[in-house]
Amino acid sequence: MRPDSLTFLRTLLDTPSPSGFERAGQQVWLSYVRPFADKVWNDAYGNCFASIDLQPAKAGAKVITVALCGHADEIGLMVNHFDSNGYVYCKSIGGIDAGSIVGKRIQFQSSVPGVKNPVHGVIGATAIHLQEKNGDAKPRKLHELYIDLGAKDMAAAQAMVNIGDPGVCMDTSMLMGDGLIVARGLDNRIGTFAAAEGLRLVAERRKDLKVRVVAVSTVQEEVGLHGASMIAEALHPDVALVTDVGHATDSPGINHAQHGHFKLGGGPKIAIGGPAQPEVTARLLEVAAKRDITIQRAATPGRSGTDTDAIFQKRGGIPSGLVSLPIRYMHTTVEMTAIKDLEQIGEIFAGFCLGLKGDESFVPAM
Repeated sequence: MRPDSLTFLRTLLDTPSPSGFERAGQQVWLSYVRPFADKVWNDAYGNCFASIDLQPAKAGAKVITVALCGHADEIGLMVNHFDSNGYVYCKSIGGIDAGSIVGKRIQFQSSVPGVKNPVHGVIGATAIHLQEKNGDAKPRKLHELYIDLGAKDMAAAQAMVNIGDPGVCMDTSMLMGDGLIVARGLDNRIGTFAAAEGLRLVAERRKDLKVRVVAVSTVQEEVGLHGASMIAEALHPDVALVTDVGHATDSPGINHAQHGHFKLGGGPKIAIGGPAQPEVTARLLEVAAKRDITIQRAATPGRSGTDTDAIFQKRGGIPSGLVSLPIRYMHTTVEMTAIKDLEQIGEIFAGFCLGLKGDESFVPAM
């Protein structure tokens, strides 16, 4: 990966952006795309856009809009309760496995007047020496976990954070192995990265472009695909290409008959079925083949669990395709992926856009 792209990726990954509080990460994204986009903008909820625009060849002609979409938000925690001793209890932002965050360091974005720096705490874990030994240990539930801010009492804790303040684990990205990256927020900072990189690659060859391309970084996917619903109505894309993470199932203990067999570093996953419109999917497969990019087909008979589900149903049906990045350990602080797979998603998106003649119809003849 080129150095500037890798720096952008790691800055995105390390910038806290829990659902509903994505502004800091979105500012990073806009700063990156602004130099090669014709226009950048955002809406009231923080969905961000960057476009490469074309003028119609003749008056009254329509220019097709292709949207490259990824969501900006990550899972996190939200302050919900203080006890008399100053311990903090939280609700989850998105789907958190409570057992995976015990003992983690947490960074809160405080809204308390006068508190300018992030507030740090730890998710308390009773020492194994002090735990009850009668029977098997039960999985801990989120409301049973407390966060220790180092506060002496409730008043001291309330002087640090407010009810509703968001927090994320403090784990940052790291490179490891042969071309791998580990981070807490691959889901789904990689989506906004792929959209931005796809737009950058298109910009390098804009003289060959015959369609309008808009990269989109959506908000609040982890809590209901909300941003995707907004942008589908506001942007009116003719085609939407979505990227998110998907499971790599090549680690121990996963049933391949149930979940499929997907390899880390085995190439991007392309959804087949469900919200993935067949003509869009066929063109994605064709683009990958022309570029000698190995892909992994992902059976998707119904919901994909991604922004695609919210986009394709809008405006009478928006032709959509889904290209996912295989990662291990989804929704943990050690999500792992192959950088090569991620780069190839941007290449597929750019190839799709540059290969359009501008007069295509994705409505099948029946």
